[in-house]
Amino acid sequence: MTTTSEPFLPASATIAVVTFNRSGLLTRLLSSIVRMDPKPGNVVIIDNASTDDTTQLVESFRERLGTNLVYKRLDTNTGGSGGFSEGMRVAYDLGSEWIWLMDDDVEVLPDGLARMGAWAPRFKSIQGRRYDYDGSEFYWQYRVAEPLGIPIPFAPSKFDSSGFKEMNSGCFEGMFIHRSIVQQIGLPDPRFFIYWDDQTYGWLASRLTTSVIVDEFVLRRTREIKQWDMGIRHMNASSNAYRYYIMRNRAHIKQYYRVHGVYNPVLFGLGTTLTLLKELIRLVAVERTVRGTSNLVRGLRDGRKIARDASWKPMAPLAASID
Repeated sequence: MTTTSEPFLPASATIAVVTFNRSGLLTRLLSSIVRMDPKPGNVVIIDNASTDDTTQLVESFRERLGTNLVYKRLDTNTGGSGGFSEGMRVAYDLGSEWIWLMDDDVEVLPDGLARMGAWAPRFKSIQGRRYDYDGSEFYWQYRVAEPLGIPIPFAPSKFDSSGFKEMNSGCFEGMFIHRSIVQQIGLPDPRFFIYWDDQTYGWLASRLTTSVIVDEFVLRRTREIKQWDMGIRHMNASSNAYRYYIMRNRAHIKQYYRVHGVYNPVLFGLGTTLTLLKELIRLVAVERTVRGTSNLVRGLRDGRKIARDASWKPMAPLAASID
């Protein structure tokens, strides 16, 4: 088990938020940070070129937050992947020992940082738990079937007395990661734009350290999403953009697998087929339509170009360029 061998100091942590045209949701998140005790040393907000009142909203919180606020509005929308990559870079450049990533559609529970920090001396890649919009316990697929490159949908949700479970994935809605791991992996890969980026980053982290999800509720989702109730699990609605990138970005995962020597063409191809079937089921069962299949096909087609790109390289470690 890898340890940080140092006590956790709240001021050493930075919350990095990515937002895009959702100032109403961002208001709830920033209000929750105001109520935090303890607070992080920094709050970084990456604005993906919003056209609403996000800039004015953030400035209205500058005095109330009670911690250092860094706001950066990007010139173009770089997607969640680009936003989190930039948020991680800014937090890293601030000298943060711990970086806590989150979307704008969550609230932080008042003692959330203390709960995460309690695990910091033991682990370097930590995921807390979330309440869903309706207050129920949100289930996150924390294990990846590595040969297939897809999440395991029915990995056990119960915790034993240890209070944690090992994971080999990640989620940028709550990833709490130590500087030393970021330094070795490099920044999140902005080429994903959306989808698979956080799973891949978490998988890379788990190859370097013992990554865990802990039995601590630290976030609450504030956006209601259309779902198909499958009993013990739910399937959320999607969009044409998500359908495109979920298939295209399989190629980026394939390239990362090749670099790390774990790529099996037959099993990974099966994972891609299962992903396609899942998205077709999502269209019919959740969105009650078959329109959108063309986006899945386009994603597969464009992914083939990425997979054949001999110049493709993974994100570089930060030791030489930033630290």
